[in-house]
Amino acid sequence: MAALDTSRQARADQTHLFRTGLLFAIGSAFAFGSSGPFAKSLMEAGWTPTAAVTARLAGGALAMAVFATITYPGWLREARRHARTVALYGLVPIAGAQLFYFNAVSHLSVGVALLLEYTAPILVVGWLWATTRRRPTTMTLAGVSLAVAGIMLVLGIVGPGGLAGAHINLTGVGWGLAAAVCAACYFLMSDKAGAESTGDQGPLHPITLAAGGLIVGAATVAALGATGVMPLTFTANDTVIAGWTTSWIVPVVALALIPTAIAYTLGIVGVARLRPRFASLVGLSEVMFAVLAAWVLLGEAMTVTQAVGGAVVLAGLALARQGDRSELDEAGTVTWPDAPAP
Repeated sequence: MAALDTSRQARADQTHLFRTGLLFAIGSAFAFGSSGPFAKSLMEAGWTPTAAVTARLAGGALAMAVFATITYPGWLREARRHARTVALYGLVPIAGAQLFYFNAVSHLSVGVALLLEYTAPILVVGWLWATTRRRPTTMTLAGVSLAVAGIMLVLGIVGPGGLAGAHINLTGVGWGLAAAVCAACYFLMSDKAGAESTGDQGPLHPITLAAGGLIVGAATVAALGATGVMPLTFTANDTVIAGWTTSWIVPVVALALIPTAIAYTLGIVGVARLRPRFASLVGLSEVMFAVLAAWVLLGEAMTVTQAVGGAVVLAGLALARQGDRSELDEAGTVTWPDAPAP
Protein backbone atom coordinates (compact mmCIF):
# COMPACT_ATOMS: atom_id res chain seq x y z
CA MET A 1 0.00 0.00 0.00
CA ALA A 2 2.84 2.34 0.91
CA ALA A 3 4.53 1.55 -2.40
CA LEU A 4 1.32 2.39 -4.29
CA ASP A 5 1.01 5.71 -2.46
CA THR A 6 4.63 6.50 -3.26
CA SER A 7 4.05 5.71 -6.93
CA ARG A 8 0.98 7.94 -7.06
CA GLN A 9 2.87 10.76 -5.39
CA ALA A 10 5.72 10.40 -7.87
CA ARG A 11 3.29 10.59 -10.80
CA ALA A 12 1.61 13.63 -9.26
CA ASP A 13 4.98 15.32 -8.83
CA GLN A 14 5.88 14.57 -12.45
CA THR A 15 2.56 15.99 -13.65
CA HIS A 16 3.14 19.14 -11.61
CA LEU A 17 6.66 19.55 -13.01
CA PHE A 18 5.37 19.05 -16.55
CA ARG A 19 2.60 21.63 -16.18
CA THR A 20 4.81 24.28 -14.59
CA GLY A 21 7.59 23.53 -17.08
CA LEU A 22 5.15 23.98 -19.96
CA LEU A 23 4.09 27.37 -18.59
CA PHE A 24 7.72 28.47 -18.24
CA ALA A 25 8.59 27.25 -21.76
CA ILE A 26 5.61 29.01 -23.35
CA GLY A 27 6.40 32.16 -21.38
CA SER A 28 9.98 32.00 -22.65
CA ALA A 29 8.84 31.65 -26.28
CA PHE A 30 6.43 34.56 -25.83
CA ALA A 31 9.20 36.73 -24.35
CA PHE A 32 11.67 35.86 -27.10
CA GLY A 33 9.05 36.69 -29.72
CA SER A 34 8.91 40.33 -28.64
CA SER A 35 12.55 41.08 -29.54
CA GLY A 36 11.88 41.87 -33.21
CA PRO A 37 9.11 44.47 -32.65
CA PHE A 38 11.01 46.31 -29.89
CA ALA A 39 14.19 46.37 -32.01
CA LYS A 40 12.34 47.53 -35.11
CA SER A 41 10.79 50.44 -33.20
CA LEU A 42 14.34 51.60 -32.39
CA MET A 43 15.50 51.15 -35.99
CA GLU A 44 12.56 53.18 -37.27
CA ALA A 45 13.70 55.92 -34.85
CA GLY A 46 17.15 56.01 -36.48
CA TRP A 47 19.07 53.28 -34.64
CA THR A 48 21.19 50.90 -36.68
CA PRO A 49 20.68 47.14 -36.18
CA THR A 50 24.13 46.95 -34.52
CA ALA A 51 23.10 49.58 -31.99
CA ALA A 52 19.86 47.75 -31.19
CA VAL A 53 21.71 44.45 -30.72
CA THR A 54 24.32 46.11 -28.51
CA ALA A 55 21.62 47.61 -26.29
CA ARG A 56 19.79 44.30 -26.02
CA LEU A 57 22.81 42.14 -25.27
CA ALA A 58 24.48 44.60 -22.89
CA GLY A 59 21.34 45.09 -20.82
CA GLY A 60 20.55 41.37 -20.93
CA ALA A 61 24.11 40.46 -19.93
CA LEU A 62 23.92 42.74 -16.89
CA ALA A 63 20.56 41.35 -15.78
CA MET A 64 21.65 37.75 -16.42
CA ALA A 65 24.91 38.24 -14.52
CA VAL A 66 22.98 39.47 -11.49
CA PHE A 67 20.57 36.54 -11.74
CA ALA A 68 23.44 34.04 -12.11
CA THR A 69 25.32 35.49 -9.15
CA ILE A 70 22.26 35.08 -6.93
CA THR A 71 21.17 31.63 -8.08
CA TYR A 72 24.50 30.03 -9.07
CA PRO A 73 27.39 31.85 -7.33
CA GLY A 74 30.13 29.73 -8.92
CA TRP A 75 29.18 30.58 -12.51
CA LEU A 76 32.13 32.94 -13.12
CA ARG A 77 34.76 30.37 -12.11
CA GLU A 78 33.01 27.75 -14.22
CA ALA A 79 32.92 30.13 -17.19
CA ARG A 80 36.70 30.60 -16.96
CA ARG A 81 37.22 26.83 -16.92
CA HIS A 82 35.08 26.51 -20.06
CA ALA A 83 36.34 29.75 -21.62
CA ARG A 84 36.61 28.40 -25.17
CA THR A 85 33.05 27.03 -25.24
CA VAL A 86 31.59 30.16 -23.64
CA ALA A 87 33.48 32.42 -26.07
CA LEU A 88 32.34 30.48 -29.15
CA TYR A 89 28.78 30.40 -27.83
CA GLY A 90 28.79 34.16 -27.32
CA LEU A 91 30.33 34.85 -30.73
CA VAL A 92 28.17 32.66 -32.99
CA PRO A 93 24.76 31.65 -31.53
CA ILE A 94 24.29 34.86 -29.52
CA ALA A 95 26.13 37.75 -31.23
CA GLY A 96 25.92 36.34 -34.76
CA ALA A 97 22.30 35.20 -34.60
CA GLN A 98 21.03 38.44 -33.05
CA LEU A 99 23.05 40.72 -35.33
CA PHE A 100 21.96 38.92 -38.49
CA TYR A 101 18.34 38.63 -37.34
CA PHE A 102 18.06 42.33 -36.50
CA ASN A 103 19.55 43.22 -39.89
CA ALA A 104 16.95 40.94 -41.50
CA VAL A 105 14.20 42.72 -39.53
CA SER A 106 15.41 46.06 -40.93
CA HIS A 107 14.59 44.78 -44.45
CA LEU A 108 11.73 42.34 -43.87
CA SER A 109 8.70 42.02 -41.62
CA VAL A 110 9.36 40.49 -38.19
CA GLY A 111 7.41 37.33 -39.01
CA VAL A 112 9.22 36.63 -42.30
CA ALA A 113 12.65 37.33 -40.75
CA LEU A 114 12.02 34.95 -37.88
CA LEU A 115 10.67 32.22 -40.15
CA LEU A 116 13.90 32.42 -42.16
CA GLU A 117 15.93 32.07 -38.96
CA TYR A 118 13.85 29.06 -37.99
CA THR A 119 15.02 27.17 -41.06
CA ALA A 120 17.98 26.25 -38.83
CA PRO A 121 16.64 22.70 -38.20
CA ILE A 122 16.84 22.07 -41.96
CA LEU A 123 20.52 23.04 -41.90
CA VAL A 124 21.12 20.79 -38.90
CA VAL A 125 19.54 17.84 -40.71
CA GLY A 126 21.78 18.43 -43.72
CA TRP A 127 24.91 18.88 -41.60
CA LEU A 128 24.35 15.71 -39.59
CA TRP A 129 23.56 13.75 -42.75
CA ALA A 130 26.80 14.94 -44.37
CA THR A 131 29.02 14.38 -41.33
CA THR A 132 27.60 11.11 -40.00
CA ARG A 133 26.68 9.58 -43.39
CA ARG A 134 23.42 8.44 -41.81
CA ARG A 135 20.37 9.12 -43.93
CA PRO A 136 17.56 10.87 -41.99
CA THR A 137 14.25 9.07 -41.64
CA THR A 138 11.60 9.44 -44.33
CA MET A 139 9.50 11.46 -41.87
CA THR A 140 12.39 13.87 -41.31
CA LEU A 141 12.95 14.40 -45.03
CA ALA A 142 9.20 14.86 -45.57
CA GLY A 143 9.17 17.50 -42.85
CA VAL A 144 12.13 19.33 -44.43
CA SER A 145 10.41 19.32 -47.84
CA LEU A 146 7.22 20.65 -46.26
CA ALA A 147 9.15 23.43 -44.51
CA VAL A 148 10.86 24.47 -47.76
CA ALA A 149 7.46 24.65 -49.49
CA GLY A 150 6.15 26.84 -46.67
CA ILE A 151 9.11 29.18 -46.92
CA MET A 152 8.44 29.65 -50.63
CA LEU A 153 4.89 30.71 -49.76
CA VAL A 154 6.10 33.11 -47.06
CA LEU A 155 8.64 34.77 -49.37
CA GLY A 156 6.15 35.03 -52.22
CA ILE A 157 8.15 32.81 -54.58
CA VAL A 158 5.02 30.69 -55.02
CA GLY A 159 1.55 32.14 -54.67
CA PRO A 160 -1.99 31.67 -55.93
CA GLY A 161 -0.83 32.65 -59.42
CA GLY A 162 2.15 30.29 -59.47
CA LEU A 163 5.79 31.32 -59.50
CA ALA A 164 6.37 34.97 -58.75
CA GLY A 165 10.01 35.99 -58.42
CA ALA A 166 9.33 39.68 -57.83
CA HIS A 167 9.17 41.69 -54.61
CA ILE A 168 11.71 39.57 -52.72
CA ASN A 169 14.18 41.58 -50.68
CA LEU A 170 17.30 39.53 -51.32
CA THR A 171 19.33 41.52 -48.79
CA GLY A 172 16.86 40.73 -46.04
CA VAL A 173 16.67 37.08 -47.09
CA GLY A 174 20.47 36.88 -46.97
CA TRP A 175 20.57 38.27 -43.42
CA GLY A 176 17.79 35.90 -42.37
CA LEU A 177 19.58 32.84 -43.75
CA ALA A 178 22.81 33.94 -42.05
CA ALA A 179 20.86 34.07 -38.78
CA ALA A 180 19.64 30.54 -39.53
CA VAL A 181 23.25 29.33 -39.84
CA CYS A 182 24.07 30.83 -36.43
CA ALA A 183 20.91 29.29 -34.95
CA ALA A 184 21.93 25.91 -36.36
CA CYS A 185 25.29 26.34 -34.61
CA TYR A 186 23.31 26.96 -31.41
CA PHE A 187 21.70 23.53 -31.66
CA LEU A 188 25.00 21.79 -32.30
CA MET A 189 27.00 23.73 -29.70
CA SER A 190 24.34 23.41 -26.99
CA ASP A 191 24.34 19.65 -27.46
CA LYS A 192 28.12 19.45 -27.08
CA ALA A 193 28.27 21.92 -24.18
CA GLY A 194 25.93 19.79 -22.11
CA ALA A 195 28.35 16.88 -22.33
CA GLU A 196 31.59 18.85 -22.07
CA SER A 197 33.75 18.42 -18.99
CA THR A 198 37.05 19.91 -17.89
CA GLY A 199 39.25 17.59 -15.87
CA ASP A 200 37.16 16.23 -13.03
CA GLN A 201 34.47 18.89 -13.53
CA GLY A 202 30.98 18.07 -14.74
CA PRO A 203 29.17 19.49 -17.78
CA LEU A 204 28.78 23.22 -18.29
CA HIS A 205 25.79 24.62 -16.39
CA PRO A 206 23.19 26.32 -18.65
CA ILE A 207 23.11 29.44 -16.43
CA THR A 208 26.89 29.80 -16.86
CA LEU A 209 26.58 29.32 -20.61
CA ALA A 210 23.79 31.90 -20.91
CA ALA A 211 25.38 34.55 -18.68
CA GLY A 212 28.89 34.13 -20.07
CA GLY A 213 27.66 33.93 -23.64
CA LEU A 214 25.64 37.15 -23.30
CA ILE A 215 28.68 39.01 -21.92
CA VAL A 216 30.89 37.80 -24.79
CA GLY A 217 28.16 38.55 -27.33
CA ALA A 218 27.59 42.08 -26.04
CA ALA A 219 31.32 42.85 -26.06
CA THR A 220 31.70 41.45 -29.59
CA VAL A 221 28.86 43.45 -31.15
CA ALA A 222 29.93 46.62 -29.35
CA ALA A 223 33.49 46.15 -30.65
CA LEU A 224 32.24 45.67 -34.23
CA GLY A 225 30.37 48.96 -33.97
CA ALA A 226 33.12 50.90 -32.19
CA THR A 227 35.75 49.90 -34.76
CA GLY A 228 33.52 50.81 -37.69
CA VAL A 229 33.18 47.27 -39.04
CA MET A 230 29.39 47.57 -38.62
CA PRO A 231 27.51 50.91 -38.59
CA LEU A 232 26.73 51.93 -35.00
CA THR A 233 24.25 54.78 -34.61
CA PHE A 234 22.22 55.63 -31.52
CA THR A 235 19.59 58.37 -31.43
CA ALA A 236 17.51 60.01 -28.74
CA ASN A 237 14.46 60.20 -31.03
CA ASP A 238 11.12 59.08 -29.67
CA THR A 239 9.87 55.65 -30.69
CA VAL A 240 6.38 54.43 -31.53
CA ILE A 241 5.11 51.23 -29.91
CA ALA A 242 1.51 50.08 -30.34
CA GLY A 243 0.62 53.54 -31.65
CA TRP A 244 2.03 55.19 -28.52
CA THR A 245 4.94 57.64 -28.84
CA THR A 246 7.45 57.14 -26.06
CA SER A 247 11.10 57.64 -25.14
CA TRP A 248 13.77 55.39 -26.67
CA ILE A 249 14.53 54.21 -23.14
CA VAL A 250 11.30 52.15 -23.04
CA PRO A 251 12.14 49.73 -25.90
CA VAL A 252 15.79 49.54 -24.76
CA VAL A 253 14.82 48.46 -21.25
CA ALA A 254 12.14 46.17 -22.65
CA LEU A 255 14.70 44.53 -25.00
CA ALA A 256 17.14 43.91 -22.16
CA LEU A 257 14.58 42.49 -19.76
CA ILE A 258 11.77 40.75 -21.68
CA PRO A 259 13.29 38.92 -24.70
CA THR A 260 16.72 38.55 -23.10
CA ALA A 261 17.05 38.23 -19.31
CA ILE A 262 13.47 37.07 -18.61
CA ALA A 263 13.28 34.87 -21.73
CA TYR A 264 16.56 33.08 -20.97
CA THR A 265 15.62 32.62 -17.31
CA LEU A 266 12.17 31.19 -18.09
CA GLY A 267 13.68 29.00 -20.79
CA ILE A 268 16.31 27.54 -18.45
CA VAL A 269 13.72 26.71 -15.80
CA GLY A 270 11.25 25.34 -18.36
CA VAL A 271 13.70 23.05 -20.11
CA ALA A 272 14.86 21.70 -16.75
CA ARG A 273 11.29 20.58 -16.01
CA LEU A 274 10.32 19.31 -19.48
CA ARG A 275 11.78 16.54 -21.57
CA PRO A 276 14.12 18.15 -24.13
CA ARG A 277 12.16 16.55 -26.97
CA PHE A 278 8.93 18.29 -25.97
CA ALA A 279 10.61 21.54 -24.96
CA SER A 280 12.18 21.90 -28.40
CA LEU A 281 8.75 21.63 -30.04
CA VAL A 282 7.30 24.25 -27.67
CA GLY A 283 10.09 26.58 -28.80
CA LEU A 284 8.57 26.70 -32.28
CA SER A 285 5.69 28.76 -30.88
CA GLU A 286 8.07 31.74 -30.78
CA VAL A 287 7.33 32.39 -34.46
CA MET A 288 3.61 32.78 -33.81
CA PHE A 289 4.23 34.97 -30.76
CA ALA A 290 6.60 37.16 -32.81
CA VAL A 291 3.97 37.64 -35.52
CA LEU A 292 1.37 38.50 -32.86
CA ALA A 293 3.73 40.95 -31.15
CA ALA A 294 4.58 42.61 -34.49
CA TRP A 295 0.88 43.05 -35.21
CA VAL A 296 0.09 44.53 -31.78
CA LEU A 297 3.22 46.66 -31.34
CA LEU A 298 4.01 47.70 -34.92
CA GLY A 299 0.80 47.14 -36.86
CA GLU A 300 2.51 44.57 -39.13
CA ALA A 301 0.23 41.88 -40.49
CA MET A 302 1.08 38.89 -42.66
CA THR A 303 -0.93 38.18 -45.78
CA VAL A 304 -3.18 35.13 -45.88
CA THR A 305 -0.67 33.36 -48.12
CA GLN A 306 2.19 34.15 -45.72
CA ALA A 307 0.15 32.97 -42.75
CA VAL A 308 -0.59 29.67 -44.50
CA GLY A 309 3.09 29.38 -45.43
CA GLY A 310 4.12 30.04 -41.83
CA ALA A 311 1.82 27.29 -40.58
CA VAL A 312 3.25 24.92 -43.20
CA VAL A 313 6.82 25.78 -42.12
CA LEU A 314 6.06 25.05 -38.45
CA ALA A 315 4.28 21.82 -39.34
CA GLY A 316 7.23 20.73 -41.46
CA LEU A 317 9.77 21.51 -38.75
CA ALA A 318 7.71 19.67 -36.14
CA LEU A 319 7.43 16.66 -38.47
CA ALA A 320 11.18 16.72 -39.13
CA ARG A 321 12.00 16.80 -35.43
CA GLN A 322 9.53 14.05 -34.67
CA GLY A 323 11.05 11.88 -37.39
CA ASP A 324 14.53 12.40 -36.01
CA ARG A 325 13.38 11.54 -32.48
CA SER A 326 11.86 8.32 -33.89
CA GLU A 327 15.30 7.41 -35.20
CA LEU A 328 16.74 8.13 -31.77
CA ASP A 329 14.22 5.79 -30.12
CA GLU A 330 15.07 3.00 -32.57
CA ALA A 331 18.84 3.34 -32.71
CA GLY A 332 19.49 4.49 -29.17
CA THR A 333 22.00 7.08 -30.40
CA VAL A 334 21.73 10.83 -30.52
CA THR A 335 21.21 12.21 -34.02
CA TRP A 336 19.79 15.63 -33.17
CA PRO A 337 20.71 18.20 -30.48
CA ASP A 338 18.02 18.29 -27.83
CA ALA A 339 18.21 21.99 -26.93
CA PRO A 340 15.45 24.48 -27.86
CA ALA A 341 16.35 27.65 -29.75
CA PRO A 342 16.02 31.26 -28.30
